[in-house]
Formats: sequence, C-alpha cells, structure tokens
Amino acid sequence: MLHEKDIQTKEVLDWKGLHLFHFKGSTCSQKTRIFLRLKGIDWTSHHLNLIKKEHQTPWYMGINPRGLVPTLVHNGKVIIESNDIIEYLEAEFPTPVLIPKEKAFEIISMLKAEDDLHLDIRALTMRFVFPAFLTKRPEKQMKAYEGLGSGTVRGVIDSHKQDEVNFWRDMAKHGKITDQQSSEAFREFKAKLTELNTLLEHQDYMVGQSISVADIAWYIYARRLLTASYPLHSYHPSVGRWFDKLDSNPVFHEEIPSGGLLGLIPKILHTVQRIRGTTLENVASGMA
Repeated sequence: MLHEKDIQTKEVLDWKGLHLFHFKGSTCSQKTRIFLRLKGIDWTSHHLNLIKKEHQTPWYMGINPRGLVPTLVHNGKVIIESNDIIEYLEAEFPTPVLIPKEKAFEIISMLKAEDDLHLDIRALTMRFVFPAFLTKRPEKQMKAYEGLGSGTVRGVIDSHKQDEVNFWRDMAKHGKITDQQSSEAFREFKAKLTELNTLLEHQDYMVGQSISVADIAWYIYARRLLTASYPLHSYHPSVGRWFDKLDSNPVFHEEIPSGGLLGLIPKILHTVQRIRGTTLENVASGMA
C-alpha cells in the first residue's frame, strides 16, 4: 500500500469503491481479474493499453510510481503489485476463502516463487510470444519513464523502478532477449514445474483439493508458457492435467485473450521460429 506522498495524482485519494487499472494482455492483471471473479467482487475497470504506452503517462505514474499494472484503488487507498493486491483483497473480502489460514504460509511461499520468476516470464514473452520490433523501448522513452512519478514506494526510493529500466535497456543493447536469457528462464521454469508436478501427482490443486490463489497464479504462468511454446504437457503431465482442468473453467479461460491479433502474432512467430530452428526448445537445448 502506497503512502500519500508516493502519489502525485491526488484525485484518486478521494475515489470511493474499488477501482482496478489493468491491461487485458498482462499476466499480473489476468491473475487479479480471475481472483476478483472467483470472489464475486464488484469493481470499476480502468483499462490501460500498454501497447499505446498508456501506463507511462504523468497521470498514471502519479498513481503507480512504477508505471506497471495492475493497480488497485480502494476507497482512496492505493495498492500496487498483484500479489499484494490479492492479499489485501482476501483480508477485505474473506469469503469465499482463497487463502485458507491453515495453508497461508504455503500459499504465500508459492506466490513468492511465482513473483521471483516475473522477469523470466517477461523474457520468454518478449522473445517467443511477440516479435522484437513490437517490444523494444527506445532510450528516449526510457529517459521519460525515469522522470515520471514520485520515484518512491512507501516513502523510500524505489529500486524496483531501476530494475525495470535495466531490463529494457539490456534488451535494447542486444536487440532482443538473448539465447542465454531465454535458456536460463527455460531452466528456471522447468525446475519449478518439475517440483509442482510431483506435488500434483497426489492432489487436485496446488495446496489440496480446492482452488486457491496459488492455482490462479500458476495457471496464468502455465498459459503464458504454452503460448511461448513451452512443452508443458510432455515435460510435466500432472501439471498438464491440472492446467486442463482449470482451463475448462470459463472464469479462468475467458480472462486470457487468445483470439484476434494477440492470438495471431504468436502463431506467425512460432512458424518462423520452427523454420529457423529458433523455438524455445531449440534455444534452450543449444545453450545446455
């Protein structure tokens, strides 16, 4: 939850009700929207088009100093980062329970593991889901981004913002996400999903026999990995069965756009990658 001095767009401090800034193609936004649907919480949508850079305006970065989505505004309180938003909402709207008290430590640990892989899922997305010319950020844009927002989170200088800048500048330097970055991300996910596969051999969901926040978070990553051509079902069959079960639920499936241009671009990109021998598996095996 941000401090008032972190927020430069002061008008949101007077907003009533629950408002969510989000983008339909953002994994973190998708996770939050599924959570809200499962909870049955009413909310006001503020959709930002990240392709048009609507998240990097003075107005929005005056609300979220990192310029990321989602951002929650609830009766004037501003909460950033999807897992923090979810934990806040679980406390405010305790039923139906999606973080059972007896499983809270386990679930929070799973969310931490998911969050630790955020830059890895971004790297695979930028390399294998969208072509480089759509994802590059010029230096002029980076400098503008650095100058927007308060630069603080909870009253202290925010190092996370510099991590964002470093990621995009490194990508610009190499012209793309490198083979080494892709291979490292692949190995990180393979190791974690192998661990989850063992877990799901003995239970229906991540922490037992009912859906929790952990299932929402890892469903989103599994769906994005499949879009990046990660061989989920052959490498991790128990995870694959778990995924198919959740994917058959409209509450999950409908929150992930798969048609139109967003669906067509990865298909064209994967065809080109197969012809060139630069699919995710090819790159990962070549760097092994």
